[in-house]
Amino acid sequence: MNVRIAADASAEEAAAIATALAEHLGEAVEVYVGDTDEPTAIRGANSSGSESDDDGDERDPATAADREPTPSGPTDRERRLREEIADIHEGGPEKYRDRLAGQGKRFVRDRLELWFGSSNSTASTSADAAENAGESDAAEGGVHFEDGTFANFDAWHPNSPTDEAAASDDRLPADGLLTGAAEFEGRDVHFMANDFTVKAGSMAERGVEKFLRMQQRALKTGKPVLYLMDSSGGRIDQQTGFFANREGIGKYYYNHSMLSGRVPQICVLYGPCIAGAAYTPVFADFTIMVEGMSAMAIASPRMVRMVTGEDIDMQELGGPAVHARESGSADLVARDEEHARELVAQLITYLPNNADEKPPTTETRAPAKSPEGIDSVVPQRPNEGYDMVDVIERIVDEESYFELRPEYGEEILTAFARIDGRPIAIVANQPAHRAGAIFPDAAEKAASFIWTADAFNIPLLYLCDTPGFMAGSQVEKEGILEQGKKMIYATSSATVPKQTVVVRKAYGAGIYAMGGPAYDPESVLGLPSGEIGIMGPEAAINAVYARKLAEIDDEDERARKEAQLREEYREDIDIHRMASEVVIDELIPPSRLRVELAARFEFYADVEKELPSKKHGTVL
Repeated sequence: MNVRIAADASAEEAAAIATALAEHLGEAVEVYVGDTDEPTAIRGANSSGSESDDDGDERDPATAADREPTPSGPTDRERRLREEIADIHEGGPEKYRDRLAGQGKRFVRDRLELWFGSSNSTASTSADAAENAGESDAAEGGVHFEDGTFANFDAWHPNSPTDEAAASDDRLPADGLLTGAAEFEGRDVHFMANDFTVKAGSMAERGVEKFLRMQQRALKTGKPVLYLMDSSGGRIDQQTGFFANREGIGKYYYNHSMLSGRVPQICVLYGPCIAGAAYTPVFADFTIMVEGMSAMAIASPRMVRMVTGEDIDMQELGGPAVHARESGSADLVARDEEHARELVAQLITYLPNNADEKPPTTETRAPAKSPEGIDSVVPQRPNEGYDMVDVIERIVDEESYFELRPEYGEEILTAFARIDGRPIAIVANQPAHRAGAIFPDAAEKAASFIWTADAFNIPLLYLCDTPGFMAGSQVEKEGILEQGKKMIYATSSATVPKQTVVVRKAYGAGIYAMGGPAYDPESVLGLPSGEIGIMGPEAAINAVYARKLAEIDDEDERARKEAQLREEYREDIDIHRMASEVVIDELIPPSRLRVELAARFEFYADVEKELPSKKHGTVL
C-alpha cells in the first residue's frame, strides 16, 4: 500500500504512520510526504521499526533475512580474554600454591569462596570453563565484582603486547592483591585479599593502587571494609614505584585514619604480616588472628637478629599469644579459617554500615539464665570474688554475649550483646581477676572499646564493681595515669546513650571511669549490694584512724573500735544513702535489672548529645 500525506509532515510522523498502518493491515506500507517521488518511510508487515543502510536510507526489514546471521556465542577475541582471566585466577606459580595445604591455609580465591560464596570461585575460572563463565558470573550473592584483575599484566603474561613480559620468569597475576565488592551475611562490603602465591603476598605499585582505590571508594559508599591479610610486606626491589610516593603505601594508613570511625574496618590475618603489612591490622577497628597461622610484627625474625641480636621465631615474636595476651592488638583468635569467618559473621551483626546509621536490631530472646538469680551471684562480702559473666548472662539475650580481647586486661570485660534485640556495648569490671581493680592494660582496652562503640552508635552499659585504679610503683611505670586518663576521656566524650549499674563496689576514680553520675549517663542504677566511696572501709579506717587506733592498748577494745568505725563508714557509702541523697537515679531489685535496662535503652534510644565546639581533644 502507498500512502501520501501533507507536505508539512515530518519524517518522524511519516515513520509513525507507516508503522501503524503496516501493523494494522498486515502488509507493507510506503508513505510519501507532499509531492515527493520517493517514499519517506517504508514498513513491512508487522514491522515495529525501520532499518537503514550505511547512507542512512531506510529499507524494508524483509531484506534482513538475506543478511548473514549474527553469531550467538563469544568471538575468538572474547574467548582469548576469558582464557587470560582464567589464567590470572590460577594465581602465582603452581609450586607456591601446592605449599598452601601444608601451611594449613587456602588459596586466596578459595578463601573468597569461603567468605562470599561461589560466584567468583575458581570453579568457573579454568580455561575449559571460559566459554561458560557468563552463566557463573550471574550467581546470586558472592563477589559482586573485582577490580584490577589485569593489574601488572604487562609485566608477566605472554599475551601482553609489550616486550616486558617476554623477559619475565615471574607470575604476577593481579599483582598479588585482590580487591572488589561482595555480599557478606546479607551486607555489602568492600574487600581486599593478598595472594600469598604471588611473591608471598608482597605489595607493589599496581596492587597498592588497587588497595588505595578500594579504601577511597569505601569513604564514598559508606560500606564496611574487610581486609583478608596474608602479606610479607612491600617488594623491596620495586620500592621506587610505591614506597614514598604521595599515592604509595604510606597512603594506606592515611586512608585507614580517614575511614576510622566512618565505616567498620575488620581485618583477618592468615599469615605472617611484616612491616608495612602489619599496620593494617592495628589500624583496623577489629583484628582476628588465626591460631598457628597468623603473626604480625614490625620486622621479621631475621631483621630482628640483624638489629638486636635476638634469636626468636615468628610465633614468639608476633603470634596470636603475643598479641591477644600481651600487646592487646588482636581482638579475637580463631581456631582455623572457618572459625575466623564465623567470628566476623557474629561481629558484624552488632555493627552498622557506617557512622550515620544505627546498629541492626534482632528479635528479642530471653536471657540464658533467669534474672531472678542475679542477687545470689553477687557475694555479700565486698572483697569476695565472683564471675561478672554470671550477672551478664542474666541480663542480656541468650547467645548474644560476644566478648572482645578476652585474654588482655582481664579485670575488665569488653563485649557486645543485646537486650531485647538491641545491640549494646558492655564495659564491666571482673572481680574474678585481680579483684576487678583497673590496671593500665585494662584501662587502655576499655578506652579503645568505648571509643569504637561510640563511633558506631552502639549504646554503652557499664557494670561497676571495682576498688578503683591499681596503685604501686609497677603500674606507675606502666602508665596507669596515662591509660586511666584515656578511659575517663572516652567515657566523658561518648555521646551514645549510657546506662551505669553499681553492682557492688564503686571506689575511688573507678566510678568516674565506669560512667558514674558526673559523666552524663542517662541513668545510674544501684543494686542493694552497691557501695560508692573514695575507698573501701578497711583502707579508709587505716587512712583516717590508724594513729588513734594504735593508741588503744587493749587489743579487744581496739578491734571493737575498728569494727564500729568500719560499720559507720559502710553506712556512709551504702547504696541506700546514695539513693536517699539522689546520687543515683534509682535503687532497684536485682531481678528487675534486665527489664529496667531494656526500658531505659528503648526510651533513650534517640537521645542526642553535643560536645563542645573544638577541632578535637588532645587525649590519644
